[in-house]
Amino acid sequence: MTCRAVRISEGDDVTDIERVGVVGCGQMGAGIAEVCARAGLDVKVAETTGEALEIGRTRLFTSLSKAAERGKISADELKATQDRLSFTTDLGEFADRDLVIEAVVENEQVKTEIFQVLDQVMTRPDAILASNTSSIPLVRLAVATSRPDQVIGIHFFNPAPVQQLVELIPALTTSEGTIGRAQLFAEKALGKHAIRAQDRSGFVVNALLIPYLLSAIRMFESGIASREDIDNGMEMGCAHPMGPLKLSDLIGLDTVASVAYSMYEEYKEPLYAAPPLLQRMVDAGRLGRKSGSGFYTYGQ
Repeated sequence: MTCRAVRISEGDDVTDIERVGVVGCGQMGAGIAEVCARAGLDVKVAETTGEALEIGRTRLFTSLSKAAERGKISADELKATQDRLSFTTDLGEFADRDLVIEAVVENEQVKTEIFQVLDQVMTRPDAILASNTSSIPLVRLAVATSRPDQVIGIHFFNPAPVQQLVELIPALTTSEGTIGRAQLFAEKALGKHAIRAQDRSGFVVNALLIPYLLSAIRMFESGIASREDIDNGMEMGCAHPMGPLKLSDLIGLDTVASVAYSMYEEYKEPLYAAPPLLQRMVDAGRLGRKSGSGFYTYGQ
């Protein structure tokens, strides 16, 4: 099958981004892979084990099937999109990728190790290494590679097939060419709206969102209001589509806590500190929708 190329002009040079790799097939990784495959790109998805890969494949294909059932894509488009997807547990198979997006757990050491492996295996001299991190400084990932000018943050939002925003976060080392190619990829290939942020923990959206979510958690923890009243207050009083506790469950309480920790480490502002209740819920495995329980209980 011939994939649609994204032709990006840089002076007299033209670069094609046709082959995309996605490391991680959890909630975010699967969504990013779906977006790229639906855009006509050849997408290879990697996971650490065969079991995790099968779970991710099922998650991704289920989402595509639901999109077809809702009339978002035709039966022919469903088949074509599925054909553009391949799966592996070997990052060595990413050698030919033009762009790889890392979307694994929000852990700096894990991400750094992945970037070091990708740096070794990716053979294209102009290949872009991107992270979907919510809060980890991009420069730390960039300097772990031999090509820090080609590392950038491309931060999608959950669910990636639905949310239109993408944050682009260049490190101090990122070249203007990489920034431009990443922006054209996000906007022209994927049809997203891209905004730029400095390499500061939280970037734009989470720097505004996380303190709000933590404030709602503290309010619930202190007994000021019930979870329902907190969420209904923001939904009905401020026209938010989803209350803060429901949104925290959707994001994942472990992710909320990780971003809060990263922001507190950078700024040392009390409003970024994770409330004890949030920490205890993460320790108990109550992570929100993905675990079946958080502030609310969800059917599996």
